Amino acid sequence: MERIVGEKYKLGRKIGSGSFGEIYLATHIDTHEIVAVKIENSKTKHPQLLYEAKIYNVLSGGSGIASTKWCGVDGEDNILVLDLLGPSLEDLFVYCGRKFSLKTVLMLADQMITRIEHVHSRGFLHRDIKPDNFLMGLGRKANQVYIIDFGLAKRYRDSTTNRHIPYRENKNLTGTARYASCNTHLGIEQSRRDDLESLGYVLLYFLRGSLPWQGLKAATKKQKYDKICEKKLSTPIEVLCKSHPVEFASYFHYCHSLTFDQRPDYGFLRRLFRDLFAREGYEFDYIFDWTILKYQQAQKTKTQARFSPVSGGTSSRAMPMDVDRRQGGNDISRSSEVVDRIGFHSAARPSVRMQVKATDKNLIVDNQHDEKLRLGVPLDKMHAPSTSFAFAGAAKKNSGSTKPSETTHLGQENYDMLKVLMKMAQIPWTSASSVYALIKDGAGFLDLSRNSKYIISVAGLQHFVFPQAMVQEPVKRQQLYNFSKYSLDHAFSSVLDLNMQG
Repeated sequence: MERIVGEKYKLGRKIGSGSFGEIYLATHIDTHEIVAVKIENSKTKHPQLLYEAKIYNVLSGGSGIASTKWCGVDGEDNILVLDLLGPSLEDLFVYCGRKFSLKTVLMLADQMITRIEHVHSRGFLHRDIKPDNFLMGLGRKANQVYIIDFGLAKRYRDSTTNRHIPYRENKNLTGTARYASCNTHLGIEQSRRDDLESLGYVLLYFLRGSLPWQGLKAATKKQKYDKICEKKLSTPIEVLCKSHPVEFASYFHYCHSLTFDQRPDYGFLRRLFRDLFAREGYEFDYIFDWTILKYQQAQKTKTQARFSPVSGGTSSRAMPMDVDRRQGGNDISRSSEVVDRIGFHSAARPSVRMQVKATDKNLIVDNQHDEKLRLGVPLDKMHAPSTSFAFAGAAKKNSGSTKPSETTHLGQENYDMLKVLMKMAQIPWTSASSVYALIKDGAGFLDLSRNSKYIISVAGLQHFVFPQAMVQEPVKRQQLYNFSKYSLDHAFSSVLDLNMQG
């Protein structure tokens, strides 16, 4: 018999488990919204779920904080219903071969610092900062980092007097030893500085692939913690950060300079990494390592399917995004199919926005077009240089005179996808206004690459990528037009499926 919790959520399959209990998929019986449900036996020795729900409510409204749908007691269980989120950064780290590029680490760091700042601004410490407790969103929030699992969180300010908790020693280690701060290992009461130091270890873990104190053997857990502490304390920051940008060492030195009750300068830490980001010449385009890897694998699958000698075989359509994931807790089993949980849909940009300094004339032009398109500036207010981009259907050539109606704007969602597609097709962003000029009244297929390798459908401003060969026949052209009815979430899988049918 199917179980209903909270009188409106029908439980589905289990997607995780941990020391706190279990996590299930669930569906709202009226709206059919898919959510995550954490279940904890109310008779457990140290119940934490209802406490965690209260913290979620305190943190609500901040970017990267999951919304609570329902919380209460159902039979003998404590129940917490939350937004369903995507894969954890640990899942993605494993998927990418246990190493992230500097660009990906810096894009993540910017959001992760902001998430920790928000938790601190509401009077709480997280006390278990680790890759498993940061998840990516789903759908339009796929590029947004979420912070989860507040079972170990603690107030550092009295809610009435606003006084900071007192300095104490001889405290037991709380959190995950691999990422715990040096002071936490030494038994010192945790404060804001410790969450940030833990984040520093997470960032280096992403960059290095591992930390020096991983894999240490010991007979007991206490002995292992002691070994980790000894190794961590004996490893100089400069050695830990060797062969990585100096900003990471500066980050740790700043964290270690903070006094127990001092408020960290979160803006300084963000600027530290943003300046490095700009000097490296990166663009904050939300193209993470897993975005590129997923795209490459999708292209490989499509190519293999096209040349497969078996007719009428299994469709090469990409599997729908799997919602298996880890959400909080320790020792939750990780799905081996994280690849299916990474979508290619366009996502609304998180509130964090990287300001990149212009270092040359071309970059200045890029930033001007970037800002105008982001704000939805009509074409007649923009300069549109001439271009030879051609339609694959009705042959047209843009001379810079084509103008959309006054109400036609690119929009945030399409802006994000356009940037990704232009980057993949190696089209300079300085040509963005010309491309925008061709996106008019849902007309045609735009050849978006110099070697005509890819075509972009602009029907209804829904952008899909597919090989040029697929638009040679009128029937297929019409089929591709029809894809404008689908959301961007299904764009790539639909194209792969059509390729098999053809």
